[in-house]
Amino acid sequence: MNVISPEASAADDSLHRLEQLADISQQLLARARALGATQAEVSCSEERGLDVNVRLGEVETVESTRDRGIAVTVYFGQRKGSASTADLQPGSLESTVAQACAIARHTEDDEAAGLADPALMAREFPDLDGWHPWALQADQAVDLALACEAAGREADPRISNSDGASAATATSLSVYANSHGFIGRERSSHHSVGCALIAGQGDGMQRDGWYSSALAREDLEDAAAIGRRAAERTVARLQPRSMATAQMPVLYSPEVARSLIGHLVGAVSGGALYRRASFLLDSVGTQLFPDWFAIDERPLLRRGLRSTAFDGDGVATRDSSLIDGGVLQRYVLGSYSARKLGLATTGNAGGVHNLQVRASADLDLAAMARQMGEGLLVTELMGQGVNGVTGDYSRGAGGFRIENGEIQYPVDGITIAGNLKEMFAAIEAVGTDIDRRSHVHVGSILVGRMTVAGND
Repeated sequence: MNVISPEASAADDSLHRLEQLADISQQLLARARALGATQAEVSCSEERGLDVNVRLGEVETVESTRDRGIAVTVYFGQRKGSASTADLQPGSLESTVAQACAIARHTEDDEAAGLADPALMAREFPDLDGWHPWALQADQAVDLALACEAAGREADPRISNSDGASAATATSLSVYANSHGFIGRERSSHHSVGCALIAGQGDGMQRDGWYSSALAREDLEDAAAIGRRAAERTVARLQPRSMATAQMPVLYSPEVARSLIGHLVGAVSGGALYRRASFLLDSVGTQLFPDWFAIDERPLLRRGLRSTAFDGDGVATRDSSLIDGGVLQRYVLGSYSARKLGLATTGNAGGVHNLQVRASADLDLAAMARQMGEGLLVTELMGQGVNGVTGDYSRGAGGFRIENGEIQYPVDGITIAGNLKEMFAAIEAVGTDIDRRSHVHVGSILVGRMTVAGND
């Protein structure tokens, strides 16, 4: 997301539309006060997009979207009520506030309810370079998707079919305002091109793909290059084998390594903690990872996928450390979960912003495979086999067998298992081969020992 600065360009009408949303938010707050609410907050959003899908050289869908939404939350002391609408007519807006107030009057007191501390509201709104709208027309999007698919299908004779290709662009405007007098305006853009292909015949068919996504058009990979990479990944999976069950090192490729960081974030997030549904309860100050391991949060990163000057409560964000020296430095909290835990908000209402996992050495995936010598490279994960309460981990996986430091053959039909606490402690390396298509920037992760269960 991008926070608007006074110097922002007015070359399009987005600033005008933002001000309309801001005006609506102020009207709703005034109405909430008139109805007796002691506090109130309003979120307004508008999204526009174009999404094109093609398959086997033919257009399948062309979808143009234009959505908007208004959400109102009111507080009567410690009682809370919320209501939402997509209708901007005055009568609908007024009834939405009235509905929120009616709900609040019939709810129980919640000691953690209420706005964040007014002293914590953001006061500086730097330009974070997240607004790069693309005037992509439907015929241009179709041409991009067709070029991507064609390059993939032509890249290798073993490509036998296609699951299709897509091109998409979207913009989003949002306003958050509350009765502290805070009002924050944001606008963001997002674009993507992707392709999924099928190789082989009959029971030996394999599917894989590739995509590129970015906030700015110029940061997207070339459409033909995306198609060729999709083909390369797909044919590499042909003639997979299973493996004998064994204990061995597991190397997560970057696109699946970020799921491990996601499990960490989920376990140290306020909702899981105050519900006592986390395997990392009371873990701040605890050594969870090797002493070289670190994760930094960078919410003010220019052109970051989750950059923002304020969180979902209006609280100012700031750069901070989540893991340093392998030690958990803090939890991930909004104002509500912080109150439930008797702690202070960390500016994370709505989630984390641009996590960066520091590499342990100048190693790409190939170098890390050489370092591990023998084990499993995981490039795909399936299923939801993670127990957030115990940390027990068991997921279906596909990837490649590593022997003598080199990729030998593809494998599938296997399960990898362990316990997340033990897996975190057993991380031996983090690579420099970062996948930048996510707000979690991490390279390949080498876990020194896991159980790999196969059918052989």
